[in-house]
Amino acid sequence: MNKQAYDAIVVGAGPNGLSAAITLQQRGIQVLLLEGKDTIGGGLRSKALTLPGFVHDVCSAIHPLAAGSPFFRTLPLADYGLKFLQPELAAAHPFDDGTAAVLHRSLDETAKGLGIDEHAYHQLMDPVVRDWPLLAPALLGPLSIPKHPLAMARFGLKALLPAKMLAARFQGKTARGLFAGMAAHCIQPLSNLTTAAIGMVLLANGHLEGWPAPQGGAQAIANALAAYFESIGGEIQTNTYIRSLNDLPSARAILLDLTPKQLLEIAGDKLKGLYKYQLQHYRYGMGVFKVDWALDGPIPFTNENCRKAGTVHLGNTLEEITLSEQISSKGLYPEKPFVLLAQQSIFDPSRAPEGKHTAWAYCHVPHGSTVDMTAHIENQVERFAPGFRDLIIGRHTMNTREMEAYNPNYIGGDINGGILDITQLYTRPAIRLSPYSTPAKGIYICSSATPPGGGVHGMCGHHAAKKALKDIFKIH
Repeated sequence: MNKQAYDAIVVGAGPNGLSAAITLQQRGIQVLLLEGKDTIGGGLRSKALTLPGFVHDVCSAIHPLAAGSPFFRTLPLADYGLKFLQPELAAAHPFDDGTAAVLHRSLDETAKGLGIDEHAYHQLMDPVVRDWPLLAPALLGPLSIPKHPLAMARFGLKALLPAKMLAARFQGKTARGLFAGMAAHCIQPLSNLTTAAIGMVLLANGHLEGWPAPQGGAQAIANALAAYFESIGGEIQTNTYIRSLNDLPSARAILLDLTPKQLLEIAGDKLKGLYKYQLQHYRYGMGVFKVDWALDGPIPFTNENCRKAGTVHLGNTLEEITLSEQISSKGLYPEKPFVLLAQQSIFDPSRAPEGKHTAWAYCHVPHGSTVDMTAHIENQVERFAPGFRDLIIGRHTMNTREMEAYNPNYIGGDINGGILDITQLYTRPAIRLSPYSTPAKGIYICSSATPPGGGVHGMCGHHAAKKALKDIFKIH
């Protein structure tokens, strides 16, 4: 590695590392961005995992938070090749009777489809969508005194609830199932406090930004961020795996797009006392088992709306999803796991050869699991799309250990960088005035193990870089 001095070094070129590097470089700070793998991206990588000509998203696939990210929206990423494509329908949630709940871009249309719960859905989501510009800065950053306390109170009174409790306010299975599927993205039991928050946020973003995917694959987001970073003078080195801070050139600030486990491994000798103790006791959550398919045709869902949706939640009722997530959280394996499925090729033909299709899916499994869940996942798809198995011409799977080997931030297969329950929602990775700083001067953590947590939005890296600018470079 070039041992010349830099103003700042960022380790890890996922969306948060890239965002941190850009934020610093924009202010005239000379930044070196290091990536251990041969390509940048972290959770934003796309590869031909199955057959030639089929493009699969290795980790993240559908990106409502990226499209609405307050930081990404300030960047000219379209000038660097990024184009978000919208499916005809954002998301669908089928039931055993052949019906389905549908998340439309239109809040009114979504509510009408919920029948008896039309008014209740408006009561829940109208304030969130209306107040989102006021809520986003607080929800997508560190804990602080809200600038708009009334809007935050309206949101918080419902967001703090367990998703199971909030969903039970609806009378019909359609609205209950829709909300449960949204909330289950939190990867924890739906009986936990604050699990309602992720359901409300994902629904609101669906109405505001849709649930798009980048044309050509998730890698396009990383490539656009990297190209912009280099255009303003930043430097990137790949194939540079850092095992100790001693491996780094000299720099005034070091920002680590890593979770507490890796932070302790490479910088533990510089961390002392209560902070180190908290990192050692940081909690990771459930993992994921993922399958990518090359298909001979589109998935033949029984419900027509599911054939038009970019994302399909396979979990049937609120009760079934709640039970599935509870079983997985206890280290066991449900026969009918909740499955998150994306079918990008139905609205992005570049993902597969003409006439062919791709699909991407995962279910939640116990932390560190090596159990093969392929049959369980495919059973769930076949349940709502009879004939699906007959279309499979290629398959690629990843268990939690393989997920972690691919992206070291996914400890035990945890794609959120640590469980996002009430005890770690704003205190991740440790209780401090700033969650991004460490007791060691000039060393910061900028991964999804800091607020606001998992998701492709870049806000963890952006906030960490702003803290370093203020502390080290005296730039406000």
